[in-house]
Amino acid sequence: MGRPRPRRLLRASFAIFSLAAIAAGGPAALGQPGGKPADPKAAPAAPAASPSAGETLRHAARGRFLVGAAVSSWGLNDPKVAGLVASQFDSLTAENEFKPASLSRQPGQYRFEAADRFVEFARAHDMKLVGHNLCWHSQAPAWLFRGQDNKPLPRDQALKNLKDHIDAVAGHFKGKVIGWDVVNEAISDAKDEYLRKTPALRAIGDDYIAKAFEFAHAADPGAELYYNDYSNENPVKREKTVRLVRELKAKGVRIDAVGMQCHFVLSDADAIDKLDQSIAAYAAEGVKVAITELDVDVLPRRGRVADIGALEKGGDNPYKEGLPPAVAEAQARFYARLFEVVLKRPGVVNRVTFWGVHDGASWLNGFPVRGRTNHPLLWDRQLKPKPAFGAVLDVLARP
Repeated sequence: MGRPRPRRLLRASFAIFSLAAIAAGGPAALGQPGGKPADPKAAPAAPAASPSAGETLRHAARGRFLVGAAVSSWGLNDPKVAGLVASQFDSLTAENEFKPASLSRQPGQYRFEAADRFVEFARAHDMKLVGHNLCWHSQAPAWLFRGQDNKPLPRDQALKNLKDHIDAVAGHFKGKVIGWDVVNEAISDAKDEYLRKTPALRAIGDDYIAKAFEFAHAADPGAELYYNDYSNENPVKREKTVRLVRELKAKGVRIDAVGMQCHFVLSDADAIDKLDQSIAAYAAEGVKVAITELDVDVLPRRGRVADIGALEKGGDNPYKEGLPPAVAEAQARFYARLFEVVLKRPGVVNRVTFWGVHDGASWLNGFPVRGRTNHPLLWDRQLKPKPAFGAVLDVLARP
């Protein structure tokens, strides 16, 4: 059974002390999925104090890349979680509140209250806000691309709906976000198929991606524009992503970065090497790379695909009582290698965002098997830093 190195324990003790200082209020649900919905009008929770600057991710990575977290409205309402986010990260992504279905159920009708809280929180804590996302086949209202008969809309109507949606959303947040995940998960997982057959593709055609980027640039010209996807570190999907970047550039369409979600599995021995190769491949196309949804799954699973619709039944749940030290150490080494790759090419990776803050609120407790106990992030369910937190700080502390 492995144990954390003394240096990691020292860093962890500082972080525990710091969290105690910023934890205002009583017990909270820690932002777990299925908790009580947040009051969109409530003021964002704020920390009472900040930890030692040398013990935060945002300070350790400063000047090299942003370090971010995806947070839910429940997380912002929890003083402990909100305090941790404000102290450790300088980039913020809303888990769901910017997605099309969260903002609009009917054409021309938008509710921005919940999303606006993220703007307020980011501004209050000197954080950069990322807009996630403008066009996705999941969590999108049917009216965008389908008629009442559930069949694809005529191309002209679907294009108008897409433009109207992007104008409304990117226009509302113009100047308030650093960048947009313009199109999310449009590339097919099938080996011999290029683009996923989404409602947007069926209604508009292959050029819906280029159109979405054009509309986003026109609506918010100061924001960076990203294409975001999972598993695009794998060679087949990497080549499709390179093809997409080249096609957009050949049309004169602006694309600033490829978003690599990086939902990794601890048992994937080749993952870091594939990440390294993919960062190099995307950089060669003249775009930056953003790691957008990072986590490291420690549980056994059959597949490697992070498609939210690809649920599995059954499956082992070996760590219900906690993560064994040896597994925690292996996860720490995985994270350390990943950040070594990020630092390998200065200026190429401009952001690393974790998909969640602590293990208890991770989507991986319900994916790909519902109801399991996963441990994919840097903080455990009690908001105590894990060996992976110290490992990342150790890498970032290197000259």
